[in-house]
Amino acid sequence: MSTSSLVLFNKPYGVQSQFRDDSNNDHTTLSDYFTDKSLRVAGRLDATSEGLLILTDDGRINKAITHPPKANAGRKQGKTYLVQVEGVPTTEQLNQLRRGVILKDGKTLPADVTHVSEETLPMPLWPRNPPIRERKSVPDSWLMLTIYEGKNRQVRRMTAHVGLPCLRLIRWSVAEFELGDLAVGESVRIQLNNEQYQQLGITQ
Repeated sequence: MSTSSLVLFNKPYGVQSQFRDDSNNDHTTLSDYFTDKSLRVAGRLDATSEGLLILTDDGRINKAITHPPKANAGRKQGKTYLVQVEGVPTTEQLNQLRRGVILKDGKTLPADVTHVSEETLPMPLWPRNPPIRERKSVPDSWLMLTIYEGKNRQVRRMTAHVGLPCLRLIRWSVAEFELGDLAVGESVRIQLNNEQYQQLGITQ
């Protein structure tokens, strides 16, 4: 079987994860960055979220990332986010996220979450435009949070549910693919090897 490629893209804030602007409001879309019309998004990001977006022309890869096998609860296709929240998380708030929280559309799967300092994030942060709203009287913190499903705006709703409103959301990794040192608005095309196919649950 021929090898497939996928594109890793560091999506800027404000860019929609689609190629057409259905709102007719002249929003920035993926068409401003890509001309390959065969690419499809494997797991969208909200316009107000940043970081790793995966695009591929292989339907098997798209399905493996967006609809992981139920047999392993999708754990191979975990998605890790760097989450700036308002406030300082308590042990109980972190444990709530680890156990799963009850949202309007059901209870979330247990998440992996760690309270980290900005200095220990896996990548240097870039300035966001517009900048984060800051309140001098309220501290903020960073979490590394991995989820194994894809409910709508899930991370934002999870942190808000436990009393930690999300200020900034950056996706760092999807499955085994990481943002690495990609600058904002940059992309890289990679060829999948046999091990990566297996990690995605794709049989060649």
